[in-house]
Amino acid sequence: MKSTPVRQDSDKLADVVVRGMQEKKGLDIVVMNLKELKNAVSDYFIVCSASSDTQLDAIARSVEEEVEKLTGQNPWQTEGRMNREWVLLDYVDVVVHIFLRDRRQFYALEELWGDAEITYIEEETVPAR
Repeated sequence: MKSTPVRQDSDKLADVVVRGMQEKKGLDIVVMNLKELKNAVSDYFIVCSASSDTQLDAIARSVEEEVEKLTGQNPWQTEGRMNREWVLLDYVDVVVHIFLRDRRQFYALEELWGDAEITYIEEETVPAR
């Protein structure tokens, strides 16, 4: 009989981040599991797109609120809020990237971490409350 791997705190945090993105209709959500990669800076990179700078800010706030409410954690570091094109929320084991669409294409993080296990989150999977 196969044993089910124990979910780590970073797995749970990744789920909460995705929920926060979905709450504000984050687009093209991608979860990159970096755990098996040598020299990875975190366990997960989670990326989504926003269609406007207003939505970008709303998604970032939603992620912060969901994570704080469910785990008590605040980001270790945040970047990009002032430029309103990209926001990074660094929870150490989980790093969140929220981009305006054209900026996401420019940085192409999915290509940089192409060896990662990548999960594409379907937009219709918004969890019921």
